[in-house]
Amino acid sequence: MRIFRQFIPTAFILGCSLGHAEHLQQPFELTILHINDHHSHLDEEKTKLKFDAGKGIEEFEVTRGGIARVATMINELSLPNKNIVKVHAGDAVTGDFYYNLNGGKADAMAMNQICFDTFTLGNHEFDAKDQGLNQFIHFLKHGNCPQPTQILSANVSFGASSPLYKTNLVQKTAIIEKQGQKIAFIGLTVADKTKNASQPNLDTIFANELEIAQGEINRLKAEGINKIILQTHLGYKFDIQLAQQLTGVNVIVGADSHTLLGPSNLNNIGLKPEGAYPTQVKNKDGEPICIAQAWQYNYAVGELNIKFDENGKVLSCTGTPHILIGDDIKRASNNSDLSKSEKQKIQEQIKQQQLPVNIIQPDPAMLQVLATYSQQKQRFTNRVVGYAKEDLCVKSMPVPISNNKCGKYGGELQQLFAKALLEEGKRQFNADFSLQNGGGVRIPIAKGPVTVGMVYQLLPFKNTLMQLNMTGAEIKNTLEQVMDKNNLDKDAGSYPYMSGLHWTVDLNQPKGNRIQNLEQVLSSGQIQPLDLNKIYKLATIDFLARGSGHTLHDSEYNTRRSP
Repeated sequence: MRIFRQFIPTAFILGCSLGHAEHLQQPFELTILHINDHHSHLDEEKTKLKFDAGKGIEEFEVTRGGIARVATMINELSLPNKNIVKVHAGDAVTGDFYYNLNGGKADAMAMNQICFDTFTLGNHEFDAKDQGLNQFIHFLKHGNCPQPTQILSANVSFGASSPLYKTNLVQKTAIIEKQGQKIAFIGLTVADKTKNASQPNLDTIFANELEIAQGEINRLKAEGINKIILQTHLGYKFDIQLAQQLTGVNVIVGADSHTLLGPSNLNNIGLKPEGAYPTQVKNKDGEPICIAQAWQYNYAVGELNIKFDENGKVLSCTGTPHILIGDDIKRASNNSDLSKSEKQKIQEQIKQQQLPVNIIQPDPAMLQVLATYSQQKQRFTNRVVGYAKEDLCVKSMPVPISNNKCGKYGGELQQLFAKALLEEGKRQFNADFSLQNGGGVRIPIAKGPVTVGMVYQLLPFKNTLMQLNMTGAEIKNTLEQVMDKNNLDKDAGSYPYMSGLHWTVDLNQPKGNRIQNLEQVLSSGQIQPLDLNKIYKLATIDFLARGSGHTLHDSEYNTRRSP
């Protein structure tokens, strides 16, 4: 049951009027309810927000998100007199134990409780190769929804090695009919990222997003369908760029970049929206185009309201990014509960500032669906597997000591994991060095017991140990490419941590000379210069070996079992 929900008045303009209304008396109205990038985060999580409970602005801890709150919100918004389409824009899996333990079955069960009309394939749907995607689709297609979710990606072509080859389980476009009107939803999956950073089969191909989108729009227009929506898993900035190059479309519902869109006054409570919901830009024809995205991890439900004229032009596009929190609000300073009047003060602040925040209860039916999977997860994650003798920090790349708590050599846990990779590599194939990217190691570990759950949060991806055979020159060239200053400015997560190899870095030097004094540390503790002509055995993760680590894919590699 809903505890509190703030209705946003019409005057609260998160969207925009798009014109074209002069000749139409009764526009066709469509509401899209959408989420994206939930990444198996089915449970609610703790967060901190800033409110005024009567004593000025304070920081409070509260639960947020959870697929059960998403279900409650969607149920409330799905009024019978509305034309509702429920959309998931991709990356349903990978990122939480629910996926690690059952390969996406819990996610599919939850999604089938909501009964999404459409689902776009994200890059992480390919993390377990085409076979893993095929299994997830099987779970989705065998739910109890009146109509199974239509799975979309217009720019993917499955090769003969794929279990999805010639199955038609993934469609380019979904045609949904409401009140006699046909609405087309075109799915797009980010091409380069999926091919190079996930694990689709080698003969599964991802075509150019712009070319495929425009071709599909033109085909639909020729068939007389004029209400066309792109349902993309490309990223907010990519959506903006794509919108400016397309004709014949005025709405994009996106994903991939985990972007929070909404009013700027969300900054008042500690959230940082990157743009308006929906964001408006101009398409190639100079017409306004609306772009929406609903953050991440089941933290929000997007409600996008669209009015079309008889020619499929969008008359108006407005909406609300409903942010979902619980009523268990406590002071962060001392973990104390709030009085009834203090909670009322917070509700008044939400109302007065017209914040798109919903204090809402989880859906009991959804909690029941997940109960068995939740219990399995708790048993697994609570197992103690070690003990940290001191606090251990994480840092994607070394920075001056004054700017971080880790020291000048970077993250302690990044270094520790690189050392563990080397030890396992030595045991399996007599490795000389190990390599781990800084961004692959995620959370600090506090002094005390270490559980399975903490380990999986530290290393959340299903990586396996790989052997790479590389010359000293190839190793140096790889480090040189990763150490490009422009690259590091864009993605500090690519910074390399190695065990068994020392070097110095001078980013002021020209490319090719940034890495100096490369020295191998032998098992005996002795140090010797790296031989640029010698072939060494490098232990690393498959994510880097496949090419996500820049030039690593140029080297010979062998698969080993998971470390």
